[in-house]
Formats: sequence, C-alpha cells, structure tokens
Amino acid sequence: MTARQDTSGMLKLDELDIEILRSLNESARKSFRDIAKELHVSLTTVSNRVKAMEKEGVIQGYMPIVDSTKLGYDIMVVIGIKVIHGRIVETEKDLAKDPAVFAVFDSTGEWDAIIMARFHNRVELNSFVKKVLDHENVDRTYTQVVLNITKDEKRVLV
Repeated sequence: MTARQDTSGMLKLDELDIEILRSLNESARKSFRDIAKELHVSLTTVSNRVKAMEKEGVIQGYMPIVDSTKLGYDIMVVIGIKVIHGRIVETEKDLAKDPAVFAVFDSTGEWDAIIMARFHNRVELNSFVKKVLDHENVDRTYTQVVLNITKDEKRVLV
C-alpha cells in the first residue's frame, strides 16, 4: 500500500488530483506541461499524478467524444429486460457483445437489466429487439426510443 492509498487500497484523491482530472476533462489532449502551468505545479508532479491515477484505474483511457448522429446513428433506445432463470449477469454479458449496445446496467424495480443502444434505422432496431427477445434467458422487454437528448455527459465531473 502506498502513502496515497487508504486502508481499502483505493487511491486517495486530493485537490490537486481533482484539478488535474478537471483539466483533462476540458481536453484530454492537453499537454502535461500546459496542465502544470495552469495549476502552478511542476511537470513531473502532473506526470506522476496522472500515471498514479492510470495505474489505479481512476483514469482508464483517453478517447474522443463523438457525436453519434454525425455518424448516422439516428435512433437511440433504452430497453428494459426481464430475465428468467436468474441468469442476469450471463445474459447481460451476452447482450453487451452487440456493437450497437453502449451501456448495460443491472437495475432494481420491474426490469432486471437496462440496455442502451444506438441504431442507424428502424430496421436495425427491429432486428436487435427480436434478437434480444430470442435470447434463451429473456422473458420480455420494454423499449423506449429517445426523442431528444438534453444532456449526455460522457465524463465523470469531479
């Protein structure tokens, strides 16, 4: 256990770590040198802090934030799934393999799992819903089409 970990082994984030994450949230392409200048700390400090957060899994990667509608994904859906035989995790893992699926959640309430997916058109959506209903562990689904997106934040804001 390092000095920056608590007794559970979790990395303790201090205010500087949080400020570094906020800066990277503005632009993951920002150089460590620019972040160091912005936060009035050394380049080595920023580099070491980012490496520690990467090692501990706080920062899991860097990717562009893409507008899916610009790529022709005009339909986004939220699908509630009722799973039979108590095979929720196995079923979620199976369904998560589909490239249209971008989020899978265990949930409480009427639906055992929630899937979020994107499609180019109704034909793709129809095919996917039928595939889900054909899954051996799926009892029923409830599909909602997203009409407008008011907020779809990709980053964890600290």
